[in-house]
Amino acid sequence: MGSMLPLIIQLLSGAAGGNLAGGLMKNMSLGTLGNSIAGILGGGLGGQLLGMLGMTAGMDGGMDIAGILGSVAAGGVGGGGLMAVVSMVKKAMGK
Repeated sequence: MGSMLPLIIQLLSGAAGGNLAGGLMKNMSLGTLGNSIAGILGGGLGGQLLGMLGMTAGMDGGMDIAGILGSVAAGGVGGGGLMAVVSMVKKAMGK
């Protein structure tokens, strides 16, 4: 379970990041469910990518405050970023 904690934090913070990005950019919002799904995917992907690059602490299963903050930041940024990309693709396909 210890090695799953960073991933769970990234997924939850990704959902929060997707909804925060959707709230800040009303014209790009996918709705609460869409923002959450894109955020969860982005949070997981973003956290794993940054973990592979060694940019987040605690990815080896050891959780300290730096690891938790790294997971939250990676998940939130990844979630908000993927939500924005999905929204742009959706708008481009609608034209």
